[in-house]
Amino acid sequence: MSEGHERNGEWTVSRRQWIAGMAGASAGLILPGIAPGWARSGSAGVVPGSGDALSGEEIALTIGHSPFRIGKRVGHAVTVNGSLPAPLIRLREGQRARIAVTNSLAEDSSIHWHGLLVPFQYDGVPGVSFPGIAPGATFTYDFPVRQAGTYWYHSHSNMQEAMGLYGAIVIDPAGGERVSAQREHILVLSDWSFAHPHRLLRRLKQQGGYYNRQRQTVGGLLEGRDQPLGERIDWAAMRMDPTDISDVTGAVYSFLVNGHDSAGNWTGLFAPGERVRLRIVNASAMTNFNIRLPGLAMTVVQADGQDVAPVETDELQIAIAETYDVIVHPVEDRAYALVAEAVDRSGQCRATLAPRMGMAAAVPPIRRRPLLTMRDMGMDHAAPAMDGMDHAAMGHAAAAPMDHGAMTMRDPAAAPQVLLGPGVAMLSPMPVDRTGDRPTGLEQVSHRVLTYRDLRAATPNPDVRRPARKIALHLTANMERYMWSFDGVKYSDGAEPIAMRLGERLRMTLINDTMMPHPIHLHGHFFELVTGAQDDAAKPRKHTVNVLPGGKVSFDLTADAPGDWAFHCHMLLHMHSGMFRVVTVRGDAA
Repeated sequence: MSEGHERNGEWTVSRRQWIAGMAGASAGLILPGIAPGWARSGSAGVVPGSGDALSGEEIALTIGHSPFRIGKRVGHAVTVNGSLPAPLIRLREGQRARIAVTNSLAEDSSIHWHGLLVPFQYDGVPGVSFPGIAPGATFTYDFPVRQAGTYWYHSHSNMQEAMGLYGAIVIDPAGGERVSAQREHILVLSDWSFAHPHRLLRRLKQQGGYYNRQRQTVGGLLEGRDQPLGERIDWAAMRMDPTDISDVTGAVYSFLVNGHDSAGNWTGLFAPGERVRLRIVNASAMTNFNIRLPGLAMTVVQADGQDVAPVETDELQIAIAETYDVIVHPVEDRAYALVAEAVDRSGQCRATLAPRMGMAAAVPPIRRRPLLTMRDMGMDHAAPAMDGMDHAAMGHAAAAPMDHGAMTMRDPAAAPQVLLGPGVAMLSPMPVDRTGDRPTGLEQVSHRVLTYRDLRAATPNPDVRRPARKIALHLTANMERYMWSFDGVKYSDGAEPIAMRLGERLRMTLINDTMMPHPIHLHGHFFELVTGAQDDAAKPRKHTVNVLPGGKVSFDLTADAPGDWAFHCHMLLHMHSGMFRVVTVRGDAA
């Protein structure tokens, strides 16, 4: 566990750590946080080749402790080169990168290059691809840069990612950007708690809904804001809570853009009439965000670092670990609010795009918190009945813990390989492809909302072979006991690796048997998302996919990277609690 003192569940900085942090930082890094230059309010944008990023073939990073302040509260952060977010790393497609990482902590650490195609021994996952970086040691990551786009990096050790160890990576394409812009800003979204992540996890183990302060009330029933009484009784009978959308909420989190909360109001500048590229990274530990700029449309041009055919939208939901590049075109001489709203609407962060410092747009009120529906339980009552089945009865049976009979009502591909036990509270009886659905909480808004089905690859995918093999994997949980797994087996309980042959083409289907969305990330590879809306050559390429509750997602994959690769939910506490596997890729001679 990281150094520091815990008082009432909060981590504060010892005098020794404070002095050390102050010695390594200029006065300008302490207000309002410890943001690097590009992430400070009033940034004119990130310019390739300028001094606002670490670049070149030799880069040095040091992991250490720093004090971190939000408003008048000061806590303890784990940082890179003394900053939060960590320094921007800017590389160029085709170069070689040698990044020396020194660990000055008193515990092991690591850095994973999220979305980068690197040799597996430099992927940065302790226990899978390398041993980790011991206290006082330096490890040099050495790899060719094979791609372009917006990515990020973070620790894969001891939940240090939740304490500030994350930063953005921009890789400039060798042939120049396909979509031009006169200015660009990087927006790193995160959630921050003064409570140590291990304490957050301990509370959730004690009570699954510990941080849910938005439960339904009698007042909500009388005012018509919550479910009707009959529906509420049905959900109670299933021992499910339709407000249980996020595990850790604004009750304990501050939501940040570039290390600033709403009061800090990070401001990025523009000149009216410019096309501005926003590189958005969700580096949160546990929060999916809804992103919008009221009065300003966004044109999505990149997803997970991969170019997509431009598509205009008014709002998008960015899951943990995803990145989106959008172009905005503000023509008026006024400020625009950039709103990052937590998916459960327990809080939000406002940032600003403006022609001049001191300008600020009105902050929109947080919208009414959403409620889950039977569709989120994998029980779509709007769908036509099949084989005379009673959907309502099926719903109750399937929601009952350990109901083996529910298995008979599932899709034939619903694998009997799920290990039923105390870690599996329910199985979705009728999971459906939800890639065309608006994400959780945005189903009823009146404006345009991005869905996965809107995304099309800008250039043809390199491998359009039909998959020769299919794999189904269930996302399983007992939310009350806070147990998370794949196929009912936690990683620590001896989950078998998912074996693939080098060069093999396969289709993987993820089936979400839980009531929460799960951003699932595969290391070392890109996959092509199957949405049913485009031909094989235009399927969007991603490294992370958000699987909606009660839904299923399929993607096609070419196993083209030999080695052992992490495959996990990117909700940090879910991964830490067991929703993790290893994908092992071997050649024929292996």
